[in-house]
Amino acid sequence: MPVNNFDGNNCSEKICIQGKKVFDACVKQTTLQQITVSISDTNPTSPAVPLRFVSAKSTTTKGIIENLVVERLTERPKYGRVQADVVVPVEVTYIDSNNEEGSGMGSVTVPADVVMFLPEPSIIPYTIEASVSAVSPEGQYSQTQVIDGVTYYIFVINCCVTAILKVTMDVELILPSYGYAVIPPCQEYTEEVCSGYFELPLFPGGRTTGNGNNT
Repeated sequence: MPVNNFDGNNCSEKICIQGKKVFDACVKQTTLQQITVSISDTNPTSPAVPLRFVSAKSTTTKGIIENLVVERLTERPKYGRVQADVVVPVEVTYIDSNNEEGSGMGSVTVPADVVMFLPEPSIIPYTIEASVSAVSPEGQYSQTQVIDGVTYYIFVINCCVTAILKVTMDVELILPSYGYAVIPPCQEYTEEVCSGYFELPLFPGGRTTGNGNNT
Protein backbone atom coordinates (compact mmCIF):
# COMPACT_ATOMS: atom_id res chain seq x y z
CA MET A 1 0.00 0.00 0.00
CA PRO A 2 1.45 3.41 -0.89
CA VAL A 3 2.23 5.69 2.02
CA ASN A 4 1.16 9.34 2.03
CA ASN A 5 3.27 12.07 3.61
CA PHE A 6 1.82 13.59 6.75
CA ASP A 7 2.98 17.04 7.80
CA GLY A 8 1.04 17.77 11.01
CA ASN A 9 2.32 17.41 14.57
CA ASN A 10 5.86 16.53 13.46
CA CYS A 11 4.65 13.27 11.93
CA SER A 12 6.50 12.34 8.75
CA GLU A 13 3.99 9.95 7.20
CA LYS A 14 0.90 7.84 7.53
CA ILE A 15 1.40 4.10 7.88
CA CYS A 16 -0.91 1.12 7.59
CA ILE A 17 -0.56 -1.49 10.33
CA GLN A 18 -2.27 -4.83 10.85
CA GLY A 19 -3.40 -5.60 14.36
CA LYS A 20 -6.15 -6.70 16.69
CA LYS A 21 -8.61 -4.01 17.74
CA VAL A 22 -10.37 -4.46 21.07
CA PHE A 23 -13.88 -3.00 20.83
CA ASP A 24 -14.84 -3.83 24.42
CA ALA A 25 -13.51 -5.73 27.42
CA CYS A 26 -14.61 -6.59 30.94
CA VAL A 27 -13.09 -8.54 33.80
CA LYS A 28 -14.86 -11.27 35.76
CA GLN A 29 -13.33 -12.48 39.02
CA THR A 30 -14.95 -15.30 40.96
CA THR A 31 -14.28 -18.01 43.52
CA LEU A 32 -15.44 -21.45 42.45
CA GLN A 33 -16.29 -23.56 45.49
CA GLN A 34 -16.13 -27.35 45.58
CA ILE A 35 -15.80 -27.85 41.83
CA THR A 36 -14.73 -31.12 40.24
CA VAL A 37 -11.52 -31.27 38.22
CA SER A 38 -10.65 -34.45 36.33
CA ILE A 39 -6.99 -34.77 35.38
CA SER A 40 -5.22 -37.08 32.96
CA ASP A 41 -1.80 -37.22 31.25
CA THR A 42 -0.21 -37.60 34.66
CA ASN A 43 3.56 -37.30 35.08
CA PRO A 44 4.78 -39.76 36.19
CA THR A 45 2.17 -42.16 34.85
CA SER A 46 0.03 -44.42 37.04
CA PRO A 47 0.43 -42.69 40.41
CA ALA A 48 -0.36 -44.71 43.53
CA VAL A 49 -3.72 -43.65 44.96
CA PRO A 50 -4.98 -42.08 47.11
CA LEU A 51 -3.42 -38.79 46.09
CA ARG A 52 -2.79 -35.74 48.28
CA PHE A 53 -3.66 -32.41 46.65
CA VAL A 54 -0.89 -29.80 46.67
CA SER A 55 -2.04 -26.99 44.37
CA ALA A 56 -3.52 -26.12 40.99
CA LYS A 57 -2.83 -23.26 38.60
CA SER A 58 -3.61 -22.22 35.05
CA THR A 59 -1.15 -23.26 32.35
CA THR A 60 -1.93 -20.50 29.83
CA THR A 61 -3.40 -17.01 29.69
CA LYS A 62 -5.64 -17.87 26.73
CA GLY A 63 -9.06 -19.19 27.68
CA ILE A 64 -11.22 -21.45 25.53
CA ILE A 65 -14.66 -20.11 24.62
CA GLU A 66 -17.40 -22.75 24.44
CA ASN A 67 -21.21 -22.66 24.04
CA LEU A 68 -21.08 -19.06 22.82
CA VAL A 69 -24.39 -17.26 22.28
CA VAL A 70 -24.50 -13.56 21.32
CA GLU A 71 -27.78 -11.64 21.07
CA ARG A 72 -28.02 -7.94 20.25
CA LEU A 73 -30.19 -5.99 22.65
CA THR A 74 -33.24 -4.41 21.04
CA GLU A 75 -33.25 -1.49 23.45
CA ARG A 76 -29.45 -0.99 23.08
CA PRO A 77 -28.57 -1.84 19.43
CA LYS A 78 -24.84 -1.23 19.89
CA TYR A 79 -24.68 -3.74 22.73
CA GLY A 80 -25.36 -7.41 23.06
CA ARG A 81 -25.80 -10.17 25.61
CA VAL A 82 -22.80 -12.49 25.54
CA GLN A 83 -23.23 -15.94 27.08
CA ALA A 84 -20.37 -18.44 27.11
CA ASP A 85 -18.43 -21.00 29.09
CA VAL A 86 -14.82 -19.92 29.61
CA VAL A 87 -12.62 -23.01 29.95
CA VAL A 88 -9.33 -22.50 31.83
CA PRO A 89 -6.64 -25.21 31.34
CA VAL A 90 -5.03 -26.04 34.70
CA GLU A 91 -2.26 -28.23 36.05
CA VAL A 92 -2.91 -30.05 39.33
CA THR A 93 0.09 -30.96 41.48
CA TYR A 94 -0.21 -33.81 44.00
CA ILE A 95 1.75 -36.30 46.10
CA ASP A 96 0.82 -39.97 45.72
CA SER A 97 0.70 -42.64 48.43
CA ASN A 98 4.36 -43.51 47.71
CA ASN A 99 5.26 -39.92 48.65
CA GLU A 100 6.17 -39.16 45.03
CA GLU A 101 5.22 -35.77 43.58
CA GLY A 102 3.37 -35.68 40.28
CA SER A 103 1.02 -33.59 38.19
CA GLY A 104 -1.76 -33.90 35.65
CA MET A 105 -3.70 -31.73 33.24
CA GLY A 106 -7.34 -30.72 33.55
CA SER A 107 -9.56 -27.64 33.32
CA VAL A 108 -12.05 -25.49 35.18
CA THR A 109 -15.02 -23.75 33.59
CA VAL A 110 -16.37 -20.29 34.38
CA PRO A 111 -19.86 -19.37 33.11
CA ALA A 112 -20.22 -15.85 31.72
CA ASP A 113 -23.42 -13.91 31.03
CA VAL A 114 -22.54 -10.27 30.37
CA VAL A 115 -23.45 -7.20 28.30
CA MET A 116 -20.76 -5.94 25.91
CA PHE A 117 -20.38 -3.41 23.12
CA LEU A 118 -20.57 -5.01 19.66
CA PRO A 119 -19.24 -3.49 16.42
CA GLU A 120 -21.62 -2.92 13.53
CA PRO A 121 -22.14 -5.80 11.07
CA SER A 122 -19.26 -6.14 8.59
CA ILE A 123 -17.65 -8.63 6.22
CA ILE A 124 -14.83 -9.26 8.69
CA PRO A 125 -16.40 -10.85 11.79
CA TYR A 126 -15.58 -9.95 15.36
CA THR A 127 -14.39 -12.56 17.86
CA ILE A 128 -15.18 -13.17 21.52
CA GLU A 129 -12.04 -14.23 23.37
CA ALA A 130 -10.79 -14.45 26.94
CA SER A 131 -7.57 -13.94 28.87
CA VAL A 132 -7.54 -16.09 32.00
CA SER A 133 -5.70 -16.89 35.21
CA ALA A 134 -6.60 -19.40 37.92
CA VAL A 135 -5.06 -20.65 41.15
CA SER A 136 -6.20 -23.13 43.78
CA PRO A 137 -4.49 -23.67 47.15
CA GLU A 138 -7.25 -25.94 48.51
CA GLY A 139 -8.52 -29.29 47.30
CA GLN A 140 -8.75 -32.99 47.92
CA TYR A 141 -8.63 -36.22 45.96
CA SER A 142 -12.01 -37.83 45.32
CA GLN A 143 -11.76 -40.93 43.14
CA THR A 144 -10.31 -42.54 40.02
CA GLN A 145 -12.39 -43.33 36.93
CA VAL A 146 -11.58 -45.09 33.66
CA ILE A 147 -13.56 -43.77 30.69
CA ASP A 148 -12.98 -45.18 27.19
CA GLY A 149 -9.64 -46.56 28.28
CA VAL A 150 -8.42 -43.24 29.74
CA THR A 151 -7.73 -43.00 33.49
CA TYR A 152 -8.97 -39.84 35.18
CA TYR A 153 -7.99 -38.75 38.68
CA ILE A 154 -10.75 -36.61 40.15
CA PHE A 155 -10.22 -33.77 42.64
CA VAL A 156 -12.65 -31.43 44.36
CA ILE A 157 -11.10 -27.96 44.71
CA ASN A 158 -11.75 -24.33 45.57
CA CYS A 159 -10.44 -22.10 42.81
CA CYS A 160 -9.88 -18.35 42.33
CA VAL A 161 -10.39 -17.39 38.68
CA THR A 162 -9.92 -14.16 36.71
CA ALA A 163 -11.30 -13.98 33.16
CA ILE A 164 -11.05 -10.93 30.88
CA LEU A 165 -13.63 -11.13 28.11
CA LYS A 166 -12.89 -9.20 24.93
CA VAL A 167 -14.64 -8.32 21.69
CA THR A 168 -11.87 -8.21 19.08
CA MET A 169 -11.33 -8.04 15.33
CA ASP A 170 -8.26 -8.27 13.09
CA VAL A 171 -8.12 -4.93 11.27
CA GLU A 172 -5.88 -2.67 9.19
CA LEU A 173 -5.47 0.84 10.58
CA ILE A 174 -3.96 4.05 9.19
CA LEU A 175 -1.90 5.79 11.87
CA PRO A 176 0.37 8.84 11.93
CA SER A 177 4.01 7.81 12.25
CA TYR A 178 6.88 9.48 14.12
CA GLY A 179 9.37 7.18 12.40
CA TYR A 180 11.12 4.08 13.63
CA ALA A 181 11.84 3.53 17.29
CA VAL A 182 15.36 4.22 18.52
CA ILE A 183 16.61 1.12 20.32
CA PRO A 184 19.20 1.82 23.05
CA PRO A 185 22.20 -0.48 23.45
CA CYS A 186 21.92 -3.27 26.02
CA GLN A 187 23.44 -2.61 29.40
CA GLU A 188 25.75 -5.49 30.21
CA TYR A 189 25.30 -7.06 33.62
CA THR A 190 28.36 -6.91 35.86
CA GLU A 191 28.50 -8.32 39.34
CA GLU A 192 30.03 -5.92 41.82
CA VAL A 193 31.85 -8.35 44.09
CA CYS A 194 32.87 -5.68 46.59
CA SER A 195 29.56 -3.80 46.52
CA GLY A 196 28.60 -2.93 50.08
CA TYR A 197 31.98 -3.89 51.49
CA PHE A 198 33.85 -0.71 50.64
CA GLU A 199 30.97 1.33 52.06
CA LEU A 200 31.55 -0.07 55.56
CA PRO A 201 33.49 2.09 58.11
CA LEU A 202 36.98 0.98 59.09
CA PHE A 203 35.94 0.95 62.76
CA PRO A 204 32.53 0.73 64.46
CA GLY A 205 30.81 4.12 64.44
CA GLY A 206 33.45 5.63 62.14
CA ARG A 207 33.01 7.20 58.76
CA THR A 208 33.00 5.10 55.63
CA THR A 209 36.15 4.69 53.58
CA GLY A 210 36.70 6.44 50.30
CA ASN A 211 35.71 9.92 51.46
CA GLY A 212 39.24 11.07 52.24
CA ASN A 213 38.49 11.89 55.90
CA ASN A 214 38.33 9.06 58.38
CA THR A 215 39.55 10.95 61.43
